[in-house]
Amino acid sequence: MSRRTQSLVLSGLAVLLFAVLYLEYRPQDAAPTISAASGSFEPLPVENPALRLDLLDRLKKFQYEGSHRNIFSASLPPPVSTAPLVPVAPAKPIAPPPPPGPPPLVVPATFFGYVTDARTGARRAFFNDTDNVYVVAVGETLLGRFRLVQIGNSTAEMEEVSSGRRTTLTMTEEPGPS
Repeated sequence: MSRRTQSLVLSGLAVLLFAVLYLEYRPQDAAPTISAASGSFEPLPVENPALRLDLLDRLKKFQYEGSHRNIFSASLPPPVSTAPLVPVAPAKPIAPPPPPGPPPLVVPATFFGYVTDARTGARRAFFNDTDNVYVVAVGETLLGRFRLVQIGNSTAEMEEVSSGRRTTLTMTEEPGPS
């Protein structure tokens, strides 16, 4: 674009800006007038337009009977005593029930057997979850969370590493191929 074309476009945009600003902020005419061409004036239907002095007198005689307190003061209002309190023998405090213990430890694997090494006499337990079989010796961890503490003839004692809670798993029969 040449310099002359740029200046023409700029001046055109400036004129357009002034036109939009004038239309937006131009002085408005006086308030709109309502013509009475639609009909004659009809007042609202009121049964008795007289001033109700009895209601005004009742409002003038009204006395507030609540507590009188300075709302700008941060202090508490004085306590309201309506009737003398009867002394009551102190009741024996009831201790709240102890909180429930932690839920039982659940190992997401099943213990289905063990083997004893003939040379060393060390036992290794067999565990499985849905697809995997794990062979774990005493002191090793299962699934990174549970340590095998002891292997019995039909049980395996497991300990959760993070909390130290223990549970005993009983041996289940692994279904053989049919």
